[in-house]
Formats: sequence, structure tokens, C-alpha cells
Amino acid sequence: MEPVYLDNAATTPMSEEVIAEMTDKMNHVWGNASTTYSFGRKAHTVMEDSRQIIADSINAATTEITFTSGGSESDNTAIVQTAIARQNLGKHIITTAIEHEAVLKPLQYLESQGFEVTYLPVDQNGNISLSDFKNALRDDTILVTIMMGNNEVGSRMPIHEIGELLKDHQAWFHTDAVQTYGLLDIDVKRDHIDMLSTSAHKINGPKMIGFLYRRNGINFPSFVKGGEQEDKRRAGTENIPAIAAFGTAVSVLTSAEKRARQTKYFEFKNRIINGLQANGVAVEVNGEIKPDNLNHVLNIWLKGISTYVMQTNLDLAGFAISGGSACTAGNLEPSHVLTAMYGENSPRISESIRISFGRYTTKEQIDAFIQAVTKIANRLTEKSEVS
Repeated sequence: MEPVYLDNAATTPMSEEVIAEMTDKMNHVWGNASTTYSFGRKAHTVMEDSRQIIADSINAATTEITFTSGGSESDNTAIVQTAIARQNLGKHIITTAIEHEAVLKPLQYLESQGFEVTYLPVDQNGNISLSDFKNALRDDTILVTIMMGNNEVGSRMPIHEIGELLKDHQAWFHTDAVQTYGLLDIDVKRDHIDMLSTSAHKINGPKMIGFLYRRNGINFPSFVKGGEQEDKRRAGTENIPAIAAFGTAVSVLTSAEKRARQTKYFEFKNRIINGLQANGVAVEVNGEIKPDNLNHVLNIWLKGISTYVMQTNLDLAGFAISGGSACTAGNLEPSHVLTAMYGENSPRISESIRISFGRYTTKEQIDAFIQAVTKIANRLTEKSEVS
């Protein structure tokens, strides 16, 4: 059997149309978009066409889209530069305990610089409380940075409700939408979002390209110092082939396609849980399965089986899954998301795996995965009982 890739929350394979677009632009549009002669003008046109596609996808203006190297740069730019630019108005920031490291690390840096950060707790489904948020909001709060959806358990945050609460407050509202962009319909105006981060490689686009949406009127100095590219908002010669490929990846994701993927992934989630339980595997969902969550992510507790052991055995059987976020799975640190949800002493912390679906995941692959987990679990359980 061909290896089965079930770690699409970490990254996705580039689609054929994206590869074709990127290859074409590498061959034919290699000029510097900042130059004024024909080679540069051609590159600039390609870049702006893609910028229009991307702006339309979140109901933004093209002047509000800044191309970056991806989600981490976009998050760091929005968080650090907002704090620096607005510290005269206050030094208080609100976030959640389950943010991605690309949000948590810059916040930790800001704490070392004298800023105060409130980390909102989550319940066992990975959800925050709006009451907690309201209680945390202060007159000196200058930034709220809350992810749109969680990358480890798929819970969604109440972005619209938070935006409503902040629309008349001085705090700027940033959301990390890396896991949700391309899966949910996003409207930055409807939800009163001031800044939003994305990355192309999560939607079958190339790596090292993303964008930061920054509402017109949100002003701070460029995070990357140098030239005056991106309307003086981000220095560095633009990567035209990657930008064009990003636009192609976005153009495929119509509202109907997003809904179809959510439906398909929801069915995959239920198929896995029902299949494992029917086969006698002791399994529970971390979080909850509900139609409006991020349905491409499923995190499960395989009782009594080490994350590392199951992940290794599945790898040997030809299945790629994760023990958590791809940015932290390579070390032995427990998942901060599961710790926030269940407490540091919960066995779930060391006995859970994350499965995540993508455009090319099939029902046959899901069924093969169910059989593989069942076989491994039975073997490990029998071995444990003998010993």
C-alpha cells in the first residue's frame, strides 16, 4: 500500500494547478516587481492580480494585504509591532492558553519587555468563555490576539462576538487564521477583525509565502527593515512565483468547495471514532466533534498507549500522523493545548494523537487507518497484559 498522509494540519501537498502556475511564473515572470521596465511591470501585474484574489477571499481591500513569508512572520509582525506602536496607550494584551507557538513566543518576548499578557483558559472542549474575555478586557488593553481555530483539537473561537465587543474599544483585534483560511468563509468587515494571519502551505500552496491582512488605518512600522516593498509595510523583493501560486490555491476554494470539504472531513471524523469503537479500541475524542468546528482536525486519546509508540508504529505501517503541533512534535514537551484542556496530570497528554485530513484524503485511506490502529492497539494491549 502507498504511504497514507494524515497530517494536513502540519502542511499540505501542493496541488497540480499550483505547481503548474508556480513553474510557469518561474520560467516566464522572473522580473523584480519594483522595477519600472517591462520585466518588472509584468511581475507587478501578476502580483497585484493575486493580491486581488486574496483580498476578495476575506472581503478586504487590496491595500490591506501584505505578502509575508508565512504565518509566523505575520503573527510576529502583528503582535510585536502593535505593542511597540501602541505602548503609550497601555501595555495589556489578551490571548488564549492554546495559541500556536508563533503567537505565544512573541508574547513571551513582550512580557520580558514589560508588557502584561492575560492568557484566557479553555474548557475540556478547547473553548474560551466570553465572560472570561469580558472580565479580562481593560481600558489599557491595546491588543487582543485570539486564533480563529485551534490547530491541535479543531475548536473554534467566538471571533465574531469578540469583534463586536472590541469594535468601540481601543484594542486592535488580531486573529491567527492559519488553520481556518481556505476551510471557512472569512469576512473581516463582518467580524470587525483588524489584523489576520495566514500561510499558503496549509491550502495546497507553496511554503514560505503568506499574508498579513491589516485594516486600513492600522499603522505601525515595517517589521522587516530594508526596502519599500509592499507599500513600505514589508521589506524584501516579492516572490512572484509563490505569490501567483498562492492566488491559484485560493481561487480553487469557493464557498461551495469549503462547505463540501467541511462535510467530508466531518464524515471522516465520525467514521474513525465509530470504526475504532466498533473494533473494541479504547478511544475518546479530545475536544468535541461538531459540524461547525475545524473538521479537518481530529485529536484522539488512545487509552493506555503512548503517543510516541503509536506514532512510531503507524509510521512503520505507512501512516503519517502527529502527536500534536508540527512545530513542537519533534520534542518531548507535552502538548500545551491538551494540558490547558485537561490538566498537566491527565493521561491524555501522553496518550493522544492528531489526525488531520486534506484535499486528497480518501475514504479508503480512512478505513485502512482504522484497521491499522486497531491492529496496533490490539498487539500493544496483548503485550501489556502478558508482561
